[in-house]
Amino acid sequence: MRISFIGSGRVATHLAHVLSISHEIVQIYSQQIEHAQILAQKVQAQAVNQYQQIDQNIDLMIIAVSDQAIAKVIEQLSIYLKDTLIVHTSGSTSLELLTQYHPKSGVFYPLQTFSLERDIDWSNTPLFIEAIEVDDLRRLTDLANSLSNHVYLYSSEQRLSLHLAAVFACNFSNYCYDMAKQVVDAQQVDFGLLYPLILETANKATQSDPKRVQTGPAVRKDLNILDMHQQMLSGSGRDDLKQVYALLSQGIIQRHESE
Repeated sequence: MRISFIGSGRVATHLAHVLSISHEIVQIYSQQIEHAQILAQKVQAQAVNQYQQIDQNIDLMIIAVSDQAIAKVIEQLSIYLKDTLIVHTSGSTSLELLTQYHPKSGVFYPLQTFSLERDIDWSNTPLFIEAIEVDDLRRLTDLANSLSNHVYLYSSEQRLSLHLAAVFACNFSNYCYDMAKQVVDAQQVDFGLLYPLILETANKATQSDPKRVQTGPAVRKDLNILDMHQQMLSGSGRDDLKQVYALLSQGIIQRHESE
């Protein structure tokens, strides 16, 4: 397939790189031409920063920009790409946002966290696709199956629930790791000592019901420990961490009240 991208950030970079192995990446568009050039050079594509420069002789256009920018992008693209399949990569944006401007639209959403410095295991990354037209859905299915062993046809509502769940499972949990590191850094303790605990906790969450394997002072309703921890945070001047600690502990207690 001949594929172009709108966007040159983390999602675009990882997708363009893996798709360039078996497909032709034609163009990379970014308002910042320097950003487009960096990615375009890696995948042997042309960098552009004007919609008028977009090559219309492509099979697929992938919008990989921030959620708030998608509507403006598809409105502009629909002027230049009349018969081209256009997809976005967002977990939280409805397909209808595209179809109101462009009937040949779809979704190609990888449920993964992307960092430029880390490679992605695409074969184990769930890919969620959606499209209105049968032929477009077939093409997206074939493309997704060429990357991943886990391809799903989910509605926009189902995909949004996954995106929300991912914020808890990924973004919030990573912030908890950040807070944990702040606590031990204050006492010059090696954060690496927590690695086995972090990995075991993640492994248990993938093998059992997270509620069933919950541990810690909150699920035990150990008020003495909970109070001691919060006093430690107050004494160190970290009222921000104390508030998070109290909120999460109360949530755990309420979740397990009937037990």
